[in-house]
Amino acid sequence: MTRIAFIGLGIMGLPMAKNLVAAGYDVVGYNRSQEAIDKLVAAGGAGATGIADAVSEADVVITMVPDSPDVAGVVQGPDGVFANAKAGALWIDNSSIRPDVAKELAAEAVAAGLGAVDAPVSGGEQGAIDAVLSIMVGGSADDFARAEPVLNAIGKTIVHVGPAGAGQTVKAANQLIVAVNIQALAEAVVFLEAFGVDTDAALTVLGGGLAGSKVLDQKGWKMLNRDFAPGFRLALHNKDLGIVTSAARSVGVTVPLGAAVAQLVNALVARGDGGLDHSGLFKLTAELAGRD
Repeated sequence: MTRIAFIGLGIMGLPMAKNLVAAGYDVVGYNRSQEAIDKLVAAGGAGATGIADAVSEADVVITMVPDSPDVAGVVQGPDGVFANAKAGALWIDNSSIRPDVAKELAAEAVAAGLGAVDAPVSGGEQGAIDAVLSIMVGGSADDFARAEPVLNAIGKTIVHVGPAGAGQTVKAANQLIVAVNIQALAEAVVFLEAFGVDTDAALTVLGGGLAGSKVLDQKGWKMLNRDFAPGFRLALHNKDLGIVTSAARSVGVTVPLGAAVAQLVNALVARGDGGLDHSGLFKLTAELAGRD
């Protein structure tokens, strides 16, 4: 049985690890909070006392942590993945980080005798729970072939998009599209409410036409109900939009809509709303229109 070490049992990571257990993998998890580890154990997995303990016997190591420094902190150093994983193990990073950092860390992994793919995911908490995530994978063809069966247990659309770092580049594009769509949806909902129309009916019919999207389906009713419990936190989308704008600047590409939405997201985070779902963009949009 393939043994998988899963590091990072957060909103996305825990259901992903549970789905790997359900698929028949031997999963050992590690997280900074014991509560998350206990939930994985209750689902049939095992818990580890630290990173080295989790990865020492693993055939596959998955990391799912918030940002580039977090990934580096998990994999580097004497207590990290690279120093403690067995030779030939495959490292799959499902985190969303900077493409250049992904390339650098993949090279370090290979130097340590490991395979490596960057495989960021899209689909939010519900996609993780339902194992229907979209996963964009960067790395060699051989490492992708090794990773694909594992990724099939947590996702529905798994595509090899190029060499190391390519997965993160495509994920950055995904986050750009999602952010602009959420902002457009927020403006549309404010517009509809201002006219007093039946907003439930309006979203239903809009969802059946060209304006329809997964963003509308998943976020429209959160806006109508003012329910901003996090499926994907604004603080993380703020980080991702920073990656987008920085990467775009590095290659001379302009992203005017993305840059504008990035400023709105940053404003929400700066005022203390970073823990809300990214549909919380609606709050600031409504306030700017003098509505709540």
